[in-house]
Amino acid sequence: MNYDVKDIKLAREGVLRIEWANQNMPVLNRIKARFKKEKPLKGKRLAACLHVTTETASLMQTLKAGGAQVFLCASNPLSTQDDVAASLVKNDKISTFAIKGENNKTYYKHIHAVIDQKPHYTMDDGADLVSTLHSERKEMLEFLEGGTEETTTGVIRLKSMAADKVLQYPIVAVNDAQTKHFFDNRYGTGQSTIDGIIRATNRLLAGSTFVVCGYGWCGRGLAMRARGMGAKVVVTEVDSLAALEAVMDGFTVMPIKKAAKEGDFFCTVTGNINVIRQEHFKVMKDGAIVANSGHFNVELDLKGLNALAKKKRMIREFVEEYLLQDGRRINILGDGRLINLAAAEGHPSSVMDMSFANQALSIEYMVKMKKALPLDVHPVPQRIDTAIANEKLAAMGTKIDRLTPEQKKYLSSWDLGT
Repeated sequence: MNYDVKDIKLAREGVLRIEWANQNMPVLNRIKARFKKEKPLKGKRLAACLHVTTETASLMQTLKAGGAQVFLCASNPLSTQDDVAASLVKNDKISTFAIKGENNKTYYKHIHAVIDQKPHYTMDDGADLVSTLHSERKEMLEFLEGGTEETTTGVIRLKSMAADKVLQYPIVAVNDAQTKHFFDNRYGTGQSTIDGIIRATNRLLAGSTFVVCGYGWCGRGLAMRARGMGAKVVVTEVDSLAALEAVMDGFTVMPIKKAAKEGDFFCTVTGNINVIRQEHFKVMKDGAIVANSGHFNVELDLKGLNALAKKKRMIREFVEEYLLQDGRRINILGDGRLINLAAAEGHPSSVMDMSFANQALSIEYMVKMKKALPLDVHPVPQRIDTAIANEKLAAMGTKIDRLTPEQKKYLSSWDLGT
C-alpha cells in the first residue's frame, strides 16, 4: 500500500481522535452500518481530495465499508491532521497522501498519486483534483464515472467547466444540499473560524470591530458568531440582496475601502480573488489582524502586502507580522489559508455528520445511476437531503408533525380557497 504521511507512529493518537469524532456522527454511522452489509460501492476505486481531519476519516471508513477502494490526499496544505493521516494508513489500510505544511510541489504530487490509481469516482473539496484530471491527466478520464464536490469555490469552478463544455464526467454538488450549506457553512464555518482566529491570536473579540467580507452562508455564520462574542460586526458585500439581508440582520454594511480603516479583525469568506488588496492594507490600523476562511488563499493580496512591507516575521505560530514602511504592523493568520483548519480543527463533527452523509449517499446515488447522468453539475436529490434531515432529527431526539390527508389534499389543489 502506497502512502505519504509525516510519521506513521502518530497513528495511536489519531485513532483516538477519530473515535471521539465518530461518537458525534450518528447519521454517517448509520450509513456506515448499512454500507457494511450491502456493499453498494463494491469494486469501485475512489480518489478523494479533502481536508484530512478526524471527520474525513469517518467518511473514508464509511466508503471503505461500502466496498470502495479509497485513496485520499489533502485539499489544502495546512489542513492535514498528521495523526489522523497516520491512523488511516496503519489502522484502516487506506492509502493516504497528506502532510501538514506540505509545499505546493508536494501538494500536487499527492494529487497525482491518487489519480495514478485510475479512480472511477472523485470526491473533491475545491476542484483541484478535477481540474488536474482535465488539464494534466486527461488519459485517466476514460475511467471516470462521476464525482462529488464539497465547497462553494469548487462548485463555481465546475459550473464554469460545464458551461464551457469541457467537463468530462458528471458531478454532484454536495455543497448545495440544504443539509450541507445551511448547517456546515453557517454553523460550522461560523464556530470553527472564530475558534481558529482565537487559537492563533489569543485576542479578545469583545469590544473590537470585526469585518466580515462576504455575506453568503459562511459569512452569515461568521458574523453571527463574532457578534455573539461581543464584537461590533461590519459586513462588506458586492451583492445588493446579500448586503440588504446583512442590514436587516442588524449589521453595519459598508465598502471594504471604508471598513479597512475601522477594523481590528478582518476575515474573508467570499470564494473570490483579492478581496482585501494593497490599497486596503495601506489604511489599516497598526496591529490589524487579517484572516481568510475561504477555500483558497487568493482572497488576500499577499503579494501586494509584501510590496508594502520592509520586514516580516513569525511572531507566534500561525501569525506572520508584516512591518510596513511607516511602522504599522499587519498580522496575517495561517498564511492566508482557511484559518479554521490552519490553526484549529475545522468544523465540529456533528455538523460534518450531515455534510459527509451527503457525500456518501451521493456517491452511492451515482453508482446506481450507472453513467446515466449527463455531463453537468447536478444537485443532490431532494430525497437524500430530506432523509439526512430526518435522520439528524431522530438522532437529536426531535420529533415533528406530519401532514394529515386533508392537508395534503389542500396543498395539492387549486380550487380549495377560503
